[in-house]
Amino acid sequence: MRKLILLLIVMTGVVLAAPRLLKRAFAPPEREVGATPSDYGLSATDLWIDGPNGKRLHGWWIPAGGPAPAIIVLHGWGGNSADMLPIGPGLLDSGFHALFLDARKHGQSDNEDFMSMPRFAEDLEAAIGDLLERDDVTGIGVIGHSVGAAATIYAAAKNPAIDAIVPVASFAHPAEMMRESFPFPAPVTWALLQVVERMIGHRYDDIAPRNRISDVTVPVMLMHGDADNVIPLQDSIDLHDRLPGSRLLIVPGGTHSDLEAFEPFFPEVDSFLREHLPPAPTLQA
Repeated sequence: MRKLILLLIVMTGVVLAAPRLLKRAFAPPEREVGATPSDYGLSATDLWIDGPNGKRLHGWWIPAGGPAPAIIVLHGWGGNSADMLPIGPGLLDSGFHALFLDARKHGQSDNEDFMSMPRFAEDLEAAIGDLLERDDVTGIGVIGHSVGAAATIYAAAKNPAIDAIVPVASFAHPAEMMRESFPFPAPVTWALLQVVERMIGHRYDDIAPRNRISDVTVPVMLMHGDADNVIPLQDSIDLHDRLPGSRLLIVPGGTHSDLEAFEPFFPEVDSFLREHLPPAPTLQA
């Protein structure tokens, strides 16, 4: 009985203190923007977008030079748009505009009290809304990595403006991913998961890619490295199995964050997007 009472006291303390502590402990690491588009021979302008909660979102806008589909590229947790720049030259060569987006609390975008996968999706949808107002954008595709990949699936399940998506290294269910990362006894982990769920304002089951991918009606190419020790390859296999008609590209030797092993497959991604995005209108003579 004494142990049970002690456990209840500990769990109560976790529930009361966790929101403040979790915001601090699980804040994305602050990383410098280590590259710019010019490092990849790309000519870009800084694009500032009005985001949720009055925050400004930063993106690098790389225009195709005329009416064309736009590809929004969304990084993962603790990353920034610079991480994804290696795919930029291929997108431009394929005739796409490219927008490399920083989520709130990442890169050059405004700070926020905390971030979550649904908030990544909110930022993505703000960028989509901005691009839809441009006369030179004929369609929208999204490439998302990790948490950005899960947010891409979540947004595509709701937003009909998205024409095709490429989720890279997405998790299948956020609670399962966090459960694996919490080094606590099961009761404490359970309590923390309840706190996080209330903090983000969404039920895990409602936002889980595993449960939302069947609502995606646009073409999907899933990518995952077979050496990923952060998000298991099985997660993308699970998502692929739940969406008939989706493609699954497994990258031999691909880890979670290093794009080097993925680079030989960039042309296949570009080809997929060219196949499924609305072409630029043909000018009449």
